[in-house]
Amino acid sequence: MIQDIAPHRLNNQYRPEANPKPGNRVFIFKDRDILVKNAEEAAGSDCLPVFEDFGTKEDFIYLLELDGQEYFYLRDPQSFPQGYEFKSLKEIRSSGGYAKEFVFLSITAFQLSNWYKDNRFCGTCGSRTELSSTERAIKCPSCGRVIYPRIVPAVIVGVINKDKILLTKYAGRDIPYYALIAGFTEIGETLEETVEREVMEEAGLKVKNIRYYKSQPWGIVDDILAGFYCEVDGDTTIHADMNELKLARWCTREEVVLQPDDFSLTNEMMKRFKEGRI
Repeated sequence: MIQDIAPHRLNNQYRPEANPKPGNRVFIFKDRDILVKNAEEAAGSDCLPVFEDFGTKEDFIYLLELDGQEYFYLRDPQSFPQGYEFKSLKEIRSSGGYAKEFVFLSITAFQLSNWYKDNRFCGTCGSRTELSSTERAIKCPSCGRVIYPRIVPAVIVGVINKDKILLTKYAGRDIPYYALIAGFTEIGETLEETVEREVMEEAGLKVKNIRYYKSQPWGIVDDILAGFYCEVDGDTTIHADMNELKLARWCTREEVVLQPDDFSLTNEMMKRFKEGRI
């Protein structure tokens, strides 16, 4: 999956004392785009601009480390260095031209950058916030509110019907690949209850024998994904919610078509079923 980057190691421990120095790579985002070199051969972290490309008075924020190298976020760049362009994170992920560890690094940096960007002002009193000097947190100096990074729990569900698995395609998306039932956990709901509700809402099916498989961080939408397998309970007739899905069908192992990369928990769960390991 996308986080499986060994022997590389990502360290997201907060270091408030860290200051940028020459050679440090810098992340700049615009919406869902990232600033990278426009040369095709730059496929790793060397495609990012460096600290000395900018003025020293810019607003740099320490993000994380990869293999001991520090990375910073430039929140409001006053100018952009020559030879760089914005590319979408989707293109970075799907092009195949970027190292896996850089893709995971970029998506994690994107998640953190959104948190910093979205919390410049306190949601309680409206005052301008400041960074904590002791932990990864944003503080309001006026009312004392402390804001931590947002992590949203969601489930991915492999529903099994004997020798078949329930595969879907989402409505309103230009993604051609099969997916599994998925959805966000509601307040006051366990992950297992989320599984039951989402399968019923999207496919009109009851399930049983819910069992946890594995989790995955998915920073593009601030998720922590929890994967579950379960069996259909009773009637196997699919009643798909066509507002959510454009397709939902039972597929045999031979009919399962996998996604083109090994980044997603969804793809790994489908692959395990296809290979007869579930």
